[in-house]
Amino acid sequence: MNWKEKAIKTLTDSLKPVPTELNELDWKSGLSTKTERLAQHVSAFANLKGGGFLVFGVNNDGSLYSIAKQEADKIVLTLGNIARNSLEQAINIEHVIIDYQGYSLLLIYIPEASNKPVYLRGANVLDCFCRSAGQTVKMSKFQIRQMMVFTERNKLDEQIAKDVLTANEVLINLNYKKFYELIEKNLPSNTETILNTLREYGFCGNTGDKWHISNLGAILFANDLIDFPSLKGKSVVLRKYIGTHNRELEFEHKESTGYAIALEKLTDLVMKHTQIGEIRDVVRTNLYIYPKVAIREFIANALIHQDLFISGMPITIEIFSDRMSITNPGASLNDIDRLIDLPPISRNEDLADTMLLLRLCEKRGSGVDKAIEAMEKQQLPAVKFSHGENHTRVIMYPKKELSAMTKEEKIMTCYQHTCLLFEENKALNNQSLRERLGIDRNSSFIASRIIADTLEKGFIKISDESIGSRKYATYIPHYG
Repeated sequence: MNWKEKAIKTLTDSLKPVPTELNELDWKSGLSTKTERLAQHVSAFANLKGGGFLVFGVNNDGSLYSIAKQEADKIVLTLGNIARNSLEQAINIEHVIIDYQGYSLLLIYIPEASNKPVYLRGANVLDCFCRSAGQTVKMSKFQIRQMMVFTERNKLDEQIAKDVLTANEVLINLNYKKFYELIEKNLPSNTETILNTLREYGFCGNTGDKWHISNLGAILFANDLIDFPSLKGKSVVLRKYIGTHNRELEFEHKESTGYAIALEKLTDLVMKHTQIGEIRDVVRTNLYIYPKVAIREFIANALIHQDLFISGMPITIEIFSDRMSITNPGASLNDIDRLIDLPPISRNEDLADTMLLLRLCEKRGSGVDKAIEAMEKQQLPAVKFSHGENHTRVIMYPKKELSAMTKEEKIMTCYQHTCLLFEENKALNNQSLRERLGIDRNSSFIASRIIADTLEKGFIKISDESIGSRKYATYIPHYG
């Protein structure tokens, strides 16, 4: 996808379902006379992963109007001069005028800078900006430091976690037995063969008789992450509380083994602490609040998509009486309302690819779908996704009576169900929503009300406008 296609798609996403400016795009109804503020916008987009766009011809309320060519030429000239002359490093912007829904709009593309952070000329490095919640804001000292570290260093998972080791010390530090178990091969009796295989996967390397362990090898197969200074704080914390708040702790566990070892251990531990009983029949069956597949997939996502450069914020799993949350460092790189249909964007490609290769996670883009589908089968409320400047959070809820669900929960449940159906080339109707929520056929008006609320919010749309009667209407997601 070229930048023009991406800009148009981002613009469409910003206008539906509810008009809102995104981090990647800023609406403009005219050119500001404040050169410094314009320079701040350029700085913010140049510091953003993938860059961003200014769109001229969109009012603050999301309504559109046409830009005249003379005005567009003036905007391009002004911003081009600012991008070249008002920042410590010149940024080469691009532009195009497009016809969008009958309006002539000017798109300005500000690419991501190769050397970050980008800050204002004549100032110091503290005068640089970023995008947050659709706004251009000054970066914190912490953000600037992290960005500088990220620019100056290679990808974290490619770096050396521990070096000047003997071959035997590599095998002492890494759980190579678990590795062979995951690749479904017999453990060789020859240590040289084991080391060569670990090296082929990028987990270790050597120069002569001196060996090193990579961050990738350590973060996946460390017997104890604490033994690797570069991965300090990357352990996972599991806490269970009494009640709905975090003031009374019932149980706490810190898992510091590598993620390839920890994933199943953490999943089983969460299942143990969310068991609600058992059915005694011919075969005894345990009952759990949440489906195992959802817990496993959401934990795996947190491990893979975390921002490894954020320190002091471990992945945290918290169990309350009315919910369970999984929080990882780093804001989501995807729109949190599009996690079902959009392929995931990972900060840690090598980690993601290796976990996929080891079958520790689903194929790209299907993990969230599988988790949501499992939640639906137990008729649980919609999963809530949220993120802030430095974190992403997934919240799951126990089964509730429909009458106990909030309007927002009903709407998001309807929306997520529609997204899943759309992935199967199906559309939502009254019957499918009734089945999802366990609504009796005689109470179909309840499902109709929820569909109407979801439609009003802009999360879904009628799949075929030619159908005159709402009785026979079917619905697809707003992006369909």
